[in-house]
Amino acid sequence: MSFRDDLKENNALMAERTELVVGRIKEMLNEKTVDDKYIPYFKKMAERMLTLEEYYALHESGKIKTLSMEELKAWNERLFGELEEKSYETCYGNPEYAVKEYGDMGQIFAYLYYEIASLKDAAVNGFREQITVYEELVVEIYNRFEDNDIDIDGIREVIKSFNHDNSEIYSELRARILFDPEVSYARAVVKEADLNDLRYLYWYGKNVTENEIETAKFINSLSEDEVRAMAHTYVDGFLVGYSKMGQDIHNKSEVSLYFNLGFERMIRFAIEEFAKEGIECVIPSPAVGSTSANRQFGFDHKDDRALYLDKSYVDRALETLRQAYESVKKYMNGYAGPAVIETFGEKEFNPKNKKEAIHYDDKQKKLSVSLAGQQAQLNTEYINPEERSFTIIAYPIPEIGPKFKEIFAATVKVNTLDAKLYEDIQQKLIDALDTADYVKVTGRDGNHTNLVIKVAKVNDGVKQTAFENCVADVNIPVGEVFTSPVLEGTNGTLHVKEVYLNGFKVNDLEITLKDGMITTFTCGNNEKEEDNKELLDLLIMHHHETLPIGEFAIGTNTTAYKMGIDYDIQAQLPILISEKTGPHFAMGDTCFSREEEVETKNPDGKVMIAKENSVSALRKNDPDKAYMNCHTDITIPYNELDMITVVRYDGTEVDLISGGYFVLPGTEELNKPLNELYGTNK
Repeated sequence: MSFRDDLKENNALMAERTELVVGRIKEMLNEKTVDDKYIPYFKKMAERMLTLEEYYALHESGKIKTLSMEELKAWNERLFGELEEKSYETCYGNPEYAVKEYGDMGQIFAYLYYEIASLKDAAVNGFREQITVYEELVVEIYNRFEDNDIDIDGIREVIKSFNHDNSEIYSELRARILFDPEVSYARAVVKEADLNDLRYLYWYGKNVTENEIETAKFINSLSEDEVRAMAHTYVDGFLVGYSKMGQDIHNKSEVSLYFNLGFERMIRFAIEEFAKEGIECVIPSPAVGSTSANRQFGFDHKDDRALYLDKSYVDRALETLRQAYESVKKYMNGYAGPAVIETFGEKEFNPKNKKEAIHYDDKQKKLSVSLAGQQAQLNTEYINPEERSFTIIAYPIPEIGPKFKEIFAATVKVNTLDAKLYEDIQQKLIDALDTADYVKVTGRDGNHTNLVIKVAKVNDGVKQTAFENCVADVNIPVGEVFTSPVLEGTNGTLHVKEVYLNGFKVNDLEITLKDGMITTFTCGNNEKEEDNKELLDLLIMHHHETLPIGEFAIGTNTTAYKMGIDYDIQAQLPILISEKTGPHFAMGDTCFSREEEVETKNPDGKVMIAKENSVSALRKNDPDKAYMNCHTDITIPYNELDMITVVRYDGTEVDLISGGYFVLPGTEELNKPLNELYGTNK
C-alpha cells in the first residue's frame, strides 16, 4: 500500500476526532466561559482554525482549482493578511503585542498562533492528523482557562508533552515530504497546471505577491529556447558535479528541486532533463518558496522550541527521525541530492530582537547544537555523502527594482560565463597558492582586515593540490579557488563594512581569529553590544561559543562584481554570487564536511589534500566535537580589498592581488570588468 493510500485511510480514521474538535472550536466563537480579557484571543484562534478547516476542504475536494483569481486573492489575504507589516503590530502572533496584552502567558499565546498559522502546508498536502492534533492542543488549553486552571508552568508541560507525544507524526511527514515523490503536491502543480493561467500560483498555500506574479509573467514571456537554456544550466551543473565525484548518476533514482514560485516553466523543463537521465524529481512542498508576508514573524519564533526542548525531547526526536528514515529508506538510498534555485532582490530586512519572544537558555543552546549534530550524523547513515551531490543557482526577483529585466539578463550572463576560461586562469592562482606556507589578506579604504591564513603543505606538486578549482558545477556561477585552512597559524582580524547573511544585513562585521578559532565577534547593527552578539549568534555562531574558520577562498568572478556595482545591488546579491566577488571566509565546517574520505580532484587531475582541519579530524574519535553543522560565508568585495599575498616557506612573496586588482601573470583577464569600473590598474 502506498503512503497516499495509508494517508487516505488514516484521514478516515481521524474523522470522528476531527468532527468533535471542530465542533468544540465552533462553540468557542460565541462562548464567554473564560475570563473576559482572554475572550478576544480564543475567538481569534477559533477563527483561524475554522479558516484552516475551510482551506483544507478546498484542497481535499479539489475545489481550490475552480476558484477565480479574485477568490484566490481573497484567500491569500485571509491566510496572510494578519502577518503583513501593516497588521502585525496588533497580531497575536507578535510576541511583543501578545505579552503586552497577556503578560508572560502572551508568549504561549503567540506560540500557539504561530503553530496554527504554519499548518497551511498540512492542509495543502492532506495531512489531516497533523491539523487535528494541533486543534486539540488549543482546545485543551482553552478548557484549562474555562476551569480557571491558568498555571503557566502547567500549560508549558502540556505543550512539552504534546511535542514529545506527536514527534512521530512530524518526523514521518517531514521525511515523506523530503524523499517520497508521490507525496509532492507541488510536483503535480508544476507538471500539470496551465502555467499561463497564473491562478496556479495560489494552489501551493504560499504567500503570493507581485514578486511571484511578475516572475511567472516574465518567465512565460521568454522564448522556449531561453527557458530551456536556463533549465539546462541548472541541471547540467548538478550532473557535472556528480561526475566530478567519480560517481554514476544512473545509480540514483531521485533529486529534490527547490525554487521560488514563478519559476515553474523552467522547473518543468528541468524535470524533463532529469527524466532523460532516469532521475525522478521530488518537490518538497514546504520548501517551495515565495516572498514572506513578514520575515519578522519567523524571526520572532525562531526559538519557540525552547518551550519544550530538553534531553527527553532530543532523545525522542532522534528516535522518531530514525523510524521515519527507515520508512523511506528505499528513497534515501536512491537520493542524489538537492538542486536549488535561490532568488535575490527582496527588500532589506533588519530584524528586531524582541525581549518578549521566546529564547533558548544556555543549556538549551547546547542541546540545540547537539540535536542538529546528531540529526546530521543520522542523515549520513541513510544518505552516503560519497554518493550525494547538489547544485545551486540564483536569479533576481522583480522587487529588486525597475531594472529587473536587465538585471535578470545580466545574471543569466554571469551564470553562463566561459567555465574553461576561468578554469585556466584559476589554475594559475592555484599554482602560486600551492607553494604557500601562508597567505596574507589586508583591506583598504576603511576595511581593516589583516589576516594570515595558514595553508596545508603540498609535498607532491605533481599529484597534489591544496586548493580546489571551482568551475560552474555545484556552485553556479563560476569563479573561485578555495581551501580548508590549517587552523594553527591562522590569525588576525576579518572586517567587512556591509554584508548580507541569510537575508539579514550586517554592518561593520568584525571577527578575530587565533589559531583558526573565533575569539571575538561584533557588528554595528545595534547600540547595545549584547544585541549585536545575539544577532551574530543567530547568523554566524549558531549557539557555539567559538567556531573554526572552515574555508578560505579567492573569488574571481569580476563580471558578477561589476554587475553588482552597475545596478547598485552589491548588498542584495546572494552569497552564492557574492562569494565569487572577492576573497571569502567561511566560519564553521569545511566545504568537505562529512565527505573527507571522498577523493576530490581538480580538472588537471591533482588530488585535493586540504579537506580537513584539526577540528574535523576529531570525527574519528569524538564525532560530536568534529562538526559545527554550520558554514557561513563572509566576502570582502574588491573595492575594500588591498592585498592578497602568498608567502612561501623560504620567505619569498608573490602578490596575487594588489590594490584590489589581480597582478599575478596570467590573471589579467579578470581585471577587464574592474578596469571598466575604476580605470586601468597602475
